[in-house]
Amino acid sequence: MRAMLIANPKATSTSRRARDLLVRAFTGDLDLEIAETAHRGHATELARRAADEGYDAVIALGGDGTVNETVNGLLANGPSPDLPALAVLPSGSANVFARALGLPNDPAGATRAVLEALRAGRYRTVGLGTACLPDGVERYFTFNAGVGLDAEVVREVERRRGAGAKADPSLYVRAAIRHFFAGTDRRHPALTLEVPGRPPKAGLFLAFVSNTAPWTFMGRLPVNPSPRSNFARGLDVFGMRTLAAGPVLGALAQMMLVRTRPVQGRDVVNVHDATEVTLRADRPVAFQLDGDYLGEQRSVTFRSVPKAVRILI
Repeated sequence: MRAMLIANPKATSTSRRARDLLVRAFTGDLDLEIAETAHRGHATELARRAADEGYDAVIALGGDGTVNETVNGLLANGPSPDLPALAVLPSGSANVFARALGLPNDPAGATRAVLEALRAGRYRTVGLGTACLPDGVERYFTFNAGVGLDAEVVREVERRRGAGAKADPSLYVRAAIRHFFAGTDRRHPALTLEVPGRPPKAGLFLAFVSNTAPWTFMGRLPVNPSPRSNFARGLDVFGMRTLAAGPVLGALAQMMLVRTRPVQGRDVVNVHDATEVTLRADRPVAFQLDGDYLGEQRSVTFRSVPKAVRILI
């Protein structure tokens, strides 16, 4: 079985020595090519080559950004049963997609799980989402997208990481608190949510589009605005019509409680199991996919893609 291991050498929790140990674990089971990423978008290029050249599997060793790029390379020409299967070895700061799949949150534990699935010939096919921009660019996401405040926080975190800050949950918390009180516009909502066949919902400050749950993690604690979202259904949306401190804190408290229903509240908007949703803005608004900041947009259409990719798990 021929496989390509796409490794991010800058991933948070994996040293080169640890990576080499993981590679040796696959010896005897795979004809393995190791490919290190060297720049943003490189994992997409490598995964697309693996798909074009008929590899049996692609293993993504890195964080959610590496996994997202790998998926977009595999699916460059759309889903197909002939594409390589995907395996995920998490080594980032959050690893939301891997944890949503039920994998251990460490590369060694995930390697054992992937090897067991490989030897048993066990796969799981999951649905994903796409984000379509007005210029025709379309990109897959594996667990969530965000427009508004959360994307602004992602932008700030990326700026701080570029200045040398360590990526960990505390960095996100500090950036979110500071930006909420001193960085974002809390008076003028920009977003309108459109779902085909339903009246539009205007006056939103932020919206999360989820392909599975949880939306993210703060260390071991799941943050879960749309707990009914899962890989076998369409897209869920959580939005807020206010950024007043009281309602926001109340929503956050609900997100961190174990439950089966979405966040509730007078200023909360929820959509469940949608095939397509569009977020329009009256000014350019920050946008992120799977925790990767992608600039400012005035309109993004999100679509559900059932049975998009096979996972070794």
